[in-house]
Amino acid sequence: MSLCMGCMQEIGNKVVCPSCGFDNSEKQQAPFLPYGTVLMNRYIVGVGIDNNGESTRYLCFDKQTRETLIVCEFLPMGLINRGEGETQIKVNYENRLVYSKLKDDFVNYYKILLELKELSALLKVHNIFEENNTAYVIEENEDLIPFEEYVQRSNGSLEWDIARPLFMPVISALEALHKRGVGHYAISPKNMFITASGKIKISGFSTENERKRGTALKSQLFSGAAAPEQYENNFPLDDITDIYGFCATLFFALTGNMPKNAPERLKDSRLLMSTTTVKRLPPHVVSALANGLQVERENRITDFDELRSQLSVAHTAKAIQDEISRTASMNLSNSDDDKKNKNGMSPVSIVIISVAATVLILGIIGVFWLMQNPLKGIFGGDTGATVESTASTEWTGPTIPNYVGKTYDEVMKDAESQQTITILRNYTDEYSDDYKEGVVMSQSPAAGSKVTQEDNIIVSVTVSKGSKMRELPGIEGLTLDQAAAAIAEQGLLANAEYQYSDKYADGRVIGYKSQQKGDTVEYGTNVIIIVSKGTEPKESSN
Repeated sequence: MSLCMGCMQEIGNKVVCPSCGFDNSEKQQAPFLPYGTVLMNRYIVGVGIDNNGESTRYLCFDKQTRETLIVCEFLPMGLINRGEGETQIKVNYENRLVYSKLKDDFVNYYKILLELKELSALLKVHNIFEENNTAYVIEENEDLIPFEEYVQRSNGSLEWDIARPLFMPVISALEALHKRGVGHYAISPKNMFITASGKIKISGFSTENERKRGTALKSQLFSGAAAPEQYENNFPLDDITDIYGFCATLFFALTGNMPKNAPERLKDSRLLMSTTTVKRLPPHVVSALANGLQVERENRITDFDELRSQLSVAHTAKAIQDEISRTASMNLSNSDDDKKNKNGMSPVSIVIISVAATVLILGIIGVFWLMQNPLKGIFGGDTGATVESTASTEWTGPTIPNYVGKTYDEVMKDAESQQTITILRNYTDEYSDDYKEGVVMSQSPAAGSKVTQEDNIIVSVTVSKGSKMRELPGIEGLTLDQAAAAIAEQGLLANAEYQYSDKYADGRVIGYKSQQKGDTVEYGTNVIIIVSKGTEPKESSN
């Protein structure tokens, strides 16, 4: 079987592919993998598709499934070398520790994506493995339309009714990522695609190291979509950062234009949106965009639930109106249409007036909202775009259970019994002096948070590793196995050395080599224990 390295179609003895026109006599330049490299004795590597400062993506062919897929190779430019025609990565000596840490971050990040592959908006990850002194990720390769092209085909912008069902799953996907302790941080039109079935898929995955300035990697930021904090050296990124990128991409979808890049907006925060566009969009959507694109983090929408809520206000109001109309119609079908009430008005008239009044009130609220509150920042120098509500009602619906203080196993059993909640464990456990090892020490959303959906509720938990400093248990006189078990229970490791003893029998523990019972050492420390070989044999005299 001879494959074209440009499209993975069979081409026999041909050099130039009749399907895609790729010239298979060419070589892939170093440091990229040579054409035809076989990984895991399974994946045949083809042409490079794209790359950033952290990784490179190639087309590949799976010999087992005979599918064309994508392989993403950890390839941090500036830290590695690879000669022409070679596959093994060589790491500069002075960069070996940084390289190892970045590679671990890369693998851990994609392990989370692998666990979340059922989310419709995320490109699926099929496999993760290490080879050639680096790491590889196998991703799906769907027939996708670039989002920019999709918007262009739609007369340059989307109506809100079209954009809404496309973008809502993206919020859920980002929320799930952040509940696992990672983010995307490069949501932009260039990293969005449309499937043949009309769904959005997110691409462009990289660790946080690649999505901000000041790390060992050459950062890749997308103009107009990258938040202001991503231009600062080593600024901690979070869900507020991804909300900015999401709103910038939604802004592009609805207007056909990207916001100015963040450094420019720090000088002039105005968003350029035509009056025609503002009139075309629901007021609450324009307000949500303004709030999500605040250049000052403290003024920006702070969590995905709030973002979802601000984008759904009119949708909820319409649902209420529809329900009023439906109920009224049901009532009218069971009564005499000509029957008048005491004031001489028919039920039909009452319903019409009621619905009209509701629409009028909502319209007045919307106009007042636009005039008084959030959108001055779009057309003027005002950056204020917050919406305050004086009405407060106590929530009486379902809430998130409290998992803090329970063991992780107990939490998993509890979630299985409820069936509507999925527990995601942060891939990095944390030390705690307040919670024993294996006990949940924090959760997100917090206990008591409102549950506003019927299923697929995701709760992220952080599990305690216990105290960082551990006390050495008493082990004198125990067998080696007993002593090792007691030490392991404290989260420590043990190695044995042997010496003769008149006090302890053969195989019994004499004590610690450099410590004693009650000393404290850091979790994971490897301590040395002394084990008796019994009484030292005496030399026989002749």
